[in-house]
Amino acid sequence: MKNRFNDIEGFIDKNRDYSLLEAITLVKKTAVAKFDETIEIHIRLGIDPKKNDQIVRGTVSLPHGIGKTRKVAVLAKGEKQKEAILACADIVGADDLIESISNGNINFDVLVATPDIMKDLSKIAKILGPKGLMPNSKSGTVTFDIMTTVKELKNGRIEYKNDSLGIIHVSVGKASFEDEKLLNNIQKLINTVTRAKPLNSKGQYIKSISISSTMGPGIFIEH
Repeated sequence: MKNRFNDIEGFIDKNRDYSLLEAITLVKKTAVAKFDETIEIHIRLGIDPKKNDQIVRGTVSLPHGIGKTRKVAVLAKGEKQKEAILACADIVGADDLIESISNGNINFDVLVATPDIMKDLSKIAKILGPKGLMPNSKSGTVTFDIMTTVKELKNGRIEYKNDSLGIIHVSVGKASFEDEKLLNNIQKLINTVTRAKPLNSKGQYIKSISISSTMGPGIFIEH
């Protein structure tokens, strides 16, 4: 494994930043595992992540999705359940779904809830929170617009948020994607994050951008 990784690193000049197209070509060369590796982007921001008014968080609909169909669960009542079913949500429920989650049954990737049911989620907040599955208005998963939200999540809408070091890590597709599709996804994400610059953030906002495959090294790109 070590020799393989060293061979892969030989493709890359660590002392330079590549154009986005060059980086995409290189990152696909590093994806030599027997599975279709995920391509990830890492954006280091010039923010103070300890300050709440400098947190960078939002959602973006990538033009070509991420190469994975996510299972979407919806907590809603009445007509909103019907909307969820029509939008092809994978799991739909109310009290019954809350009870199922409280028993440890979490077989979904994203949970959407209507605002009127949020008060009932207190008993499962400690289960969902650590897994990053708690519905949140900032991520667009607390909403009455169930139809649109479920469709967007199924078609590639993702959430981004900086970590404790001020870095955003996001999947932008698969190694099997055509170069143009990866290019479009990455450009859309970078443009979205750029527009999300906090008002109180001073100095250089984007410090560095790199992309990598699941098993490969980081490749820095010009920005």
